[in-house]
Amino acid sequence: MSTGHDQEALAAALVAKGVLTSDWLPAFHRAPRHHFVPDTIWPGRAGMNRQDDRVIRSEDPELWWNAVHTDAPITTQWDDGAHTGPGRGGTPTSSSSMPTMVFAMLDALTVDDDHRVLEIGTGTGWNAALLSHRVGPENVVTIEVDPATADAARKRIRAVGLHPLCVVGDGAAGYPEAGPYDRVVATCSVGEVPAAWIRQTRPGGIIVAPWGPTYGGEGVVRLVVQQDGGTASGRFVGSSAFMRLRDQRIVRRHVREYLGGQKWPGDGVRSMTSVSPDDVGEWLAMFAIGLQTRGVHPWAEMYGDGTYTLWLRDLAVSSWATVDYVPEREEFEVYQSGARRLWDEVVVAHLHWHGLGRPGWERFGLTVDVATGGHVVWLDSPDQPLSPIG
Repeated sequence: MSTGHDQEALAAALVAKGVLTSDWLPAFHRAPRHHFVPDTIWPGRAGMNRQDDRVIRSEDPELWWNAVHTDAPITTQWDDGAHTGPGRGGTPTSSSSMPTMVFAMLDALTVDDDHRVLEIGTGTGWNAALLSHRVGPENVVTIEVDPATADAARKRIRAVGLHPLCVVGDGAAGYPEAGPYDRVVATCSVGEVPAAWIRQTRPGGIIVAPWGPTYGGEGVVRLVVQQDGGTASGRFVGSSAFMRLRDQRIVRRHVREYLGGQKWPGDGVRSMTSVSPDDVGEWLAMFAIGLQTRGVHPWAEMYGDGTYTLWLRDLAVSSWATVDYVPEREEFEVYQSGARRLWDEVVVAHLHWHGLGRPGWERFGLTVDVATGGHVVWLDSPDQPLSPIG
């Protein structure tokens, strides 16, 4: 097992991708990733791996080391620490983010050496350590809701000689005691930007956070707090896939609650569609659909032979829809039930996005108003808001 060579190889790969720039390279070397990854990990795609993919450093040090020095996310906790595996199922609740994403978000943050920074979601502590080296630990506040995660991260950060203020608390509330801040960065996703983040950021300051609608799809938004101190607006800068801020997690009810004790398809109304479930499952497409459908979330029931059923459900537990996917077919069977026709809504939103020319992340933006709690997503400019269907 090598050490410095792997660290340099990862640095070279990130530099080649254009995400690790010269102003962040000293921080990368001062706070290498391997100091901030726990001994038990689940390498792969965050949210897409399994508990029985567990790697323990003492049992397979080479595999652990290679995972740490790969440009990929690493799950570090399941179900808020309730399970450590092995075993299928469960929900990833903490991770070491993909290095490309880490440095892309730090680049979007555009910090200066004397900026005061609030980080929401300490996680493993790596991001806080990088920021501490760049702007000085006295200028960094990092907050983590999980006490055990926070304690472990604090020890890792101090082990490399850095001492930012590490707080155990609800990230949605920020940390006004040490504000105001020039920059706020979240390492967890939100569907609503907490008002506290805007109130605790100086006018002209920047908030960088992963933001996504209920339906799915998610991008990093870069908001600039306006001079009134009560609004923030800015563009999305790219795709992301982060774990949700704990108090904004979406509670998804089981399909049996929608069927009301009946067997599928129950009272569902049958129809056929030429729009494939695959067409609405791509990450950017899901984002675009989610901007215009409110309170709708998908779930794919996979059958292992290339076929699957796409379930759509609303948060009100009033409506559901299914679409059966069969490879190489041109039409797909649909059932819909309830006050809303969820598949019809998804199709309308998808076709609307196509009609706009399938705009990418960089054309979308978000404006947040603290006074009203309003979140308005727009295309190209704030005077072109996207309206929800229905």
